[in-house]
Amino acid sequence: MKVHPLLFGIAAAVLFGSSTPISKLFLDRISPLQLAGTLYLGAGLCLLVYRGVRSLSGSGYTRPLLGRKGNLSLVGSIIFGGILAPISLLVGLSTSSAAETSLLLNFEAVATVLLAATVFREHIGKRTSLVVVLFTAGSIVLTIDPSERLMLSPGALLIILSCVFWGLDNNLSRNISGSDPTYVVMVKGLVAGTFSLALSLVLGHGIPSVLFLGLGSVLGGAAYGLSLVLYMLSLRKVGSARTGTLFAVSPFVGVVLSIAIFMDTPSLQFVISLPLMVVGLALLFRESHRHIHEHEELDHDHHHDHSDGHHGHEHGTEMGSHYHPHHHGRTIHSHSHMPDIHHRHKHRR
Repeated sequence: MKVHPLLFGIAAAVLFGSSTPISKLFLDRISPLQLAGTLYLGAGLCLLVYRGVRSLSGSGYTRPLLGRKGNLSLVGSIIFGGILAPISLLVGLSTSSAAETSLLLNFEAVATVLLAATVFREHIGKRTSLVVVLFTAGSIVLTIDPSERLMLSPGALLIILSCVFWGLDNNLSRNISGSDPTYVVMVKGLVAGTFSLALSLVLGHGIPSVLFLGLGSVLGGAAYGLSLVLYMLSLRKVGSARTGTLFAVSPFVGVVLSIAIFMDTPSLQFVISLPLMVVGLALLFRESHRHIHEHEELDHDHHHDHSDGHHGHEHGTEMGSHYHPHHHGRTIHSHSHMPDIHHRHKHRR
């Protein structure tokens, strides 16, 4: 059964969204730095075990050849998305409510889209631009704290900063989204998690107990490991901007769980911000993009099948989803599409 490409991003969002309120429970017992390291190390270890089992069964994955650009993107993804972003988030979460933190994470979609459009030159239409405006307005409302001298919550600002880091990470990950996502996320988790825990030791925070290492690893394996794999599959299918905005489902999952777990009473800022973000999400799902476009000749390798109209090369036998270097000839055609790895062409403004 063929899976709708938008579902990869939504599934990733649901898994990640559940981590915010659960992480809030952990922060009563361990520091943000300890938790950040544990979550990412858990993600890396889970995928290391998964790949090991696949190898023992004779169907394991080989190390993908990322090339110089791909390796630089992976390093940037580890630094910004695996180290800086989660530490900023968890420090901010330690002084903010789980519900408001969850909703404020919608700003990741804004950061991802703005960076995709301005730095990485990915096309976004008028509808997606309106979504960015709505999410930005909602995020600004949530940062206001009348009790602070500048009416800005330090915790909220740290969460906004984490969203910027993850927005950069999302766009860097687009460059390697055609590679095996289990390898990329495994390396990211192992390196980032080890670094954060080592830094925790250096700063005198120590290492979490075996119980919290185990619980954090399970949470990290699902909310960061599996979620990131699904996120990269979404990047491959629909591009950075759409995947980033699809991920806006994540905060609403966190909000529902936060209210259920902590019985939080929503603040006035929360009540004002929520409808802005709901409308923005509804607009995103109604987006449609179709025009005559040209595919230039291209040689690359990534997981693919032959049912999408862009992979017509022949094999000796019929194959499902597979991975190998292949050639695309020059093609001009029209169909509904998103900026996946085969549709990153320029648009007339």
